[in-house]
Amino acid sequence: MATPGAASAELVIGWCIFGLLLLAILAFCWIYVRKYQSRRESEVVSTITAIFSLAIALITSALLPVDIFLVSYMKNQNGTFKDWANANVSRQIEDTVLYGYYTLYSVILFCVFFWIPFVYFYYEEKDDDDTSKCTQIKTALKYTLGFVVICALLLLVGAFVPLNVPDNKNSTEWEKVKFLFKELGSSHGLAALSFSISSLTLIGMLAAITYTAYGMSALPLNLIKGTRSAAYERLENTEDIEEVEQHIQTIKSKSQDGRPLPARDKRALKQFEERLRTLKKRERHLEFIENSWWTKFCGALRPLKIVWGIFFILVALLFVISLFLSNLDKALHSAGIDSGFIIFGANLSNPLNMLLPLLQTVFPLDYILITIIIMYFIFTSMAGIRNIGIWFFWIRLYKIRRGRTRPQALLFLCMILLLIVLHTSYMIYSLAPQYVMYGSQNYLIETNITSDNHKGNSTLSVPKRCDADAPEDQCTVTRTYLFLHKFWFFSAAYYFGNWAFLGVFLIGLIVSCCKGKKSVIEGVDEDSDISDDEPSVYSV
Repeated sequence: MATPGAASAELVIGWCIFGLLLLAILAFCWIYVRKYQSRRESEVVSTITAIFSLAIALITSALLPVDIFLVSYMKNQNGTFKDWANANVSRQIEDTVLYGYYTLYSVILFCVFFWIPFVYFYYEEKDDDDTSKCTQIKTALKYTLGFVVICALLLLVGAFVPLNVPDNKNSTEWEKVKFLFKELGSSHGLAALSFSISSLTLIGMLAAITYTAYGMSALPLNLIKGTRSAAYERLENTEDIEEVEQHIQTIKSKSQDGRPLPARDKRALKQFEERLRTLKKRERHLEFIENSWWTKFCGALRPLKIVWGIFFILVALLFVISLFLSNLDKALHSAGIDSGFIIFGANLSNPLNMLLPLLQTVFPLDYILITIIIMYFIFTSMAGIRNIGIWFFWIRLYKIRRGRTRPQALLFLCMILLLIVLHTSYMIYSLAPQYVMYGSQNYLIETNITSDNHKGNSTLSVPKRCDADAPEDQCTVTRTYLFLHKFWFFSAAYYFGNWAFLGVFLIGLIVSCCKGKKSVIEGVDEDSDISDDEPSVYSV
C-alpha cells in the first residue's frame, strides 16, 4: 500500500508534468499565432493577446486530465480509499482544482468580454490616421462597455436563477415568490461563474458545429487529395492570359480608325485589363512555386500526407462513432431532459469510454490521449475556419491565410478557438462520460453469495465502477463535471448540439468528397492585399 510520502511524491511528479505541459502550450501558441499573422500588419499587442488567450484556453483544457487524475488517485482499484486520502486531504485537493478553475475561467471572461474586444476596436480605430491614441482608447472603451454589460448580466442571471422548483405543485403564487427569494439568497459565486462559462461554452458549441465538424472531414480529405500541380496550373494560366490578351486586342481594334469606344466596350476593356493583371500575378507566383525547393520537398512528403490523411479520417470516424453511441445511450437510458440527459451507468459500449479508463492504469497515457484529442480538435477547427472563413451571417468578414492574417482577424480567430476549446471539455464528457465524472474510481457493493462449505447465503464486498447512482461518500465527482452540469438546460442544449455536430460532419464529408483539388495559390484571385513580394506564402 502506498505511503503518504510516496503518494505526495507521485503527486509532485504529476504537477511537474503539468508544468512541462504548460511550457509546451505556450511554445505551441507562439508558433501557431506567428505562423498565421500578417508579416506586414503584425502588431505587438494583438499578437501577445492572441497568444495569451489561446494559451489560457488550452491550459484550462489541460486542467481536465489533472482533475480526473487527482480524484482517481485518491482510491485503490479495489474500491477503498488510500490511507492518506482522508476527508481533509480530499477536500484540500478538490479546493485546489476548484480555485484553479475559478482563476482560469475568470481570466477567460476577462479576455472574451473586455480585453479582446478592446484590442480589436482599438486597432479598428487605428486604421484612421487622423485619430489620436487618446481618441482610439476612448472609442474602444465605449464599444467594449457593451461586452462588459453582457458579462455583468450573465453573472447576475447565473447568481440569481433558481436551480430548483417548489416540491408542492399546488403552492400559491405568494409561496412561489417566497421560494424564489429564498433561492436568490442562497446562491453563490460558483453558480454565477458557471452560468457565464456555460453561456460561452454554448457559443463554442455553435462554433464547433460550424467549424470543427466540417474541419474533421475537410482536413483529412485535403491531405489525401493534395493540391493541383503547379506546372499544370501554370499551363492553364498561360492559356487564360493568351485568351484575355486576344479579347483586349479585339476591343482595341475597334478604335484604330479613331472612333471612340462605346461605354459597354470600355467597361469590358477595363474588366479584361484587371483580369490580365491578376493572371500575370498568378503567373509570377506559379513560376516561383514550381521552381522552389519547398515544392519539391512537399512532393517528396506526399505519401506521408496521404498516410496522415487516412489516420485523421479514421480518428474522426472513431470520434463520430463514440459520440453517436454516447448520444444514443443518453436517448435510451438517461434520466431525461430535466436532468440534462444524465446517464446512470454505461449501457452501450463506447470505444473511448472503455479506452480512457484502461489507459489511466498506466500513468500518464490517458493524459497524453486527452492532450492529443484537444490538439486534434484545435487542428480540425483551424482547418474548418481556414476553409470557411469568418462570417457574420452572409457577410464574410475575414479570411485566415498563413502569413497574411490581419491583427483583427487573428483576434477573431483566437476568440473562436478559445470558445471551441471551452466546448471540448463537454465533447470529451460526451465521448467518455464515466471517465470525466469519476475517472477510474471504484466503490464497494455488497453481494450475496452461496457457499458450498457453509449452508446459507453470505455477503461479499466487490468493487464496482463509479457511476451517477453511486453513494456520494464513496465516489468523488470531478470539479469539471460540476461546472459542466450546474444548469440542466445547458446540458440538454449540449446534447442536441451533439446531434447537430454529427449531421454537419456527414454533410461536410459529402462536400469534401465532391470538391476537387485545391489550387497551390488559392486566394490570389480574391485577395486584393497580396503583394508580388510574398509568393512563398502560397506554397503547401
